[in-house]
Amino acid sequence: MVDFMRHGRKRVIIMGAGGRDFHNFNVFFRDNEEYEVIAFTASQIPGIENRVYPPELAGKLYPNGIPVYSEKKLLELVKKYNVDYVVLSYSDLTHEDVGHIYSKVLAAGANFLILGPEATMLKTKKPVIAVTAVRTGSGKSSVSKKIARILKENNVKIAVVRHPMVYGDFLKQRVQIIRTYSDLNKYECTFEEREEYEQYIEMGLTVYAGIDYGELLKIAEEGVDIILWDGGNNDLPFYKPDLHIVVADALRPGQEILTFPGEVNVRMAHIVVINKVTEEVEENVRKIEENIRKINPNATIIRASSEIYADEPELIKGRKAVIVEDGPTVTHGGLGYGAAYVAAKKYGAEIIDPRPYAVGYLRLIYEKYSHLKHVVPTLGYSSQQIRDFEETLNKIPADVIISGTPFNMLNMVKVNKPVVHVRYEVKELNRPTINEIVEEFLSKIGK
Repeated sequence: MVDFMRHGRKRVIIMGAGGRDFHNFNVFFRDNEEYEVIAFTASQIPGIENRVYPPELAGKLYPNGIPVYSEKKLLELVKKYNVDYVVLSYSDLTHEDVGHIYSKVLAAGANFLILGPEATMLKTKKPVIAVTAVRTGSGKSSVSKKIARILKENNVKIAVVRHPMVYGDFLKQRVQIIRTYSDLNKYECTFEEREEYEQYIEMGLTVYAGIDYGELLKIAEEGVDIILWDGGNNDLPFYKPDLHIVVADALRPGQEILTFPGEVNVRMAHIVVINKVTEEVEENVRKIEENIRKINPNATIIRASSEIYADEPELIKGRKAVIVEDGPTVTHGGLGYGAAYVAAKKYGAEIIDPRPYAVGYLRLIYEKYSHLKHVVPTLGYSSQQIRDFEETLNKIPADVIISGTPFNMLNMVKVNKPVVHVRYEVKELNRPTINEIVEEFLSKIGK
């Protein structure tokens, strides 16, 4: 018989990207004397390695905390510490990506493990509506925002709980309660966090996020009727949903069965919204529907468009424009453009190639993500990245900046050209609508 426990407690490395990794540790490994977590590794997000998950969060078994290394050191760490298990704990991967990861891990001598939703989803006292996606950039935020608006219109008290983005001070981020713009500064929120939080602040809603989602749940459940889980990337919900809505992307057919854990979301879904269908050929939309029906025949499928609006379209037509898009969507999300690019085409701008003018970290991003040709991604994970972003925008010889990112970047950077903000709203093209789905759900739970 193979001995999987070679040295008492099983030695573990958790592969992550500043979110799911810490949740998996908290709900499965913390205070679990069968395992010893040697380290976390970090990927996808620049500059989040070389930290220590502090003892205040790691628990009694880890008086010195747990180090976070770059994923580049994974195989070296496996061999150095004779690791038993490597636990994959981040999202926005293809099945091929996952295959390469576990192949490297197995060849290095460790076992490979993925924790399933039943092992990591927390059960709640209040009903949960969860919104997730098949891939970053599918339009999940517009669906979440629409659901929040519907609930408010029905006088339902809601707590919006957002997937973690743990890129800063661990102790400050343990539990984040975000009601105002000053709270964004209090928690030193990055561009990516602001992109997700500001839309709720504008609606007068409180957003809960952080690291310890067990502690967060105790606070978020107080005085509300429903929890709205707003997922990150294409990760699984942290709270067990009563209504699970998954957003697919008509611009990327096949992702619903080719991504991890996007396919898991589709298999678990009650509702799948195929977004951006008016931007893609009918054949691709039908293929997505076929894929969904093969793996989840009980799911309700809604076709939807992503309607683009610019606040000052008169500043776009015939002007030279630099395009700014949501960073994760166009980097590890794999899309070459987003809403701002669509708006630039719609309103007749001349798009300037930003790559020759990139400075600092943005130059490295264009080298790493060669599919990026027309857009500047929002990368504001550190003060230096913010300066690089600002300097790049100011160097580009354009008349206007068209911004598709959901937050107001003028609160963070100073630019030498006007900014046109682009927003997008989801619009259903068949029934049932999202409004009808949510109202039926409310009737079932007596709201």
